[in-house]
Amino acid sequence: MLPARVALPAAIGILVLGLIVTLATGGRAEKLQTAMSQTLAGEGAALGLKVAAIHVQGASPAAERSIRAALGVQPGDPIMGASLSDLRARVLQVGWVKDAQVVRLLPDTLVIAVQQRDTLAVWQRNRRMVVIDGSGAVIPEADPGRFPELPLIVGAGANDSTALRILPAIAQRPGLRDRLEALVRVDERRWDLRLKDGSLIQLPAVDEESALIQLDQLEERQQILTLGFSRIDLREPGMVAVRPRETQTAAVTAPLVADGV
Repeated sequence: MLPARVALPAAIGILVLGLIVTLATGGRAEKLQTAMSQTLAGEGAALGLKVAAIHVQGASPAAERSIRAALGVQPGDPIMGASLSDLRARVLQVGWVKDAQVVRLLPDTLVIAVQQRDTLAVWQRNRRMVVIDGSGAVIPEADPGRFPELPLIVGAGANDSTALRILPAIAQRPGLRDRLEALVRVDERRWDLRLKDGSLIQLPAVDEESALIQLDQLEERQQILTLGFSRIDLREPGMVAVRPRETQTAAVTAPLVADGV
């Protein structure tokens, strides 16, 4: 095996020769380039240019496992055995990965630098749960069971990027957030908030923030979230309709409007 100071110039010489031949052959360039790549990998391996280390940067442990599996490169493989563009394409097929760069450091190291997708929520549809990112795209490799801290959204269209704007508004309200069981998308146009105690909050299709402000005021004046209720209907602008629990003895009074349903 040649030392690195000799192997590196030799490998560069092989690369240059391959480029000259490829450019000089016109229509046969693609076939010759493939042949030269295979030859280069073999020659490089003979010179000691083999993978000894693969460094993955910017990825969580779960994402790194998926990236290494997709990369398909093992220690001892010829380091010139695959093009950087091919390696990058493999990494980009991993659902965790938003963007990636692959760098080859001769004589023996590959560096994979990735921008990982964020985990925003767990989406349940047709009894199947998946993890989605901030754009609503599914991260196939993510196990929903490992993300109990993420909010649960339910129903068709619940992963719509516009609809997901409600999640930051919920996160800003710890009293509501901590009681929340799931956000249910209704007719792909509005949200129902189901709380852990079985209560239901119905939000409008537009101007959800105003409805949540009304809920804030209701909690400040009446401690409605603390006391509990069956349903709060905020679908009509400027109107709050509350159905108390059947076991409640204290009626909810003005300024609330009971819906009577």
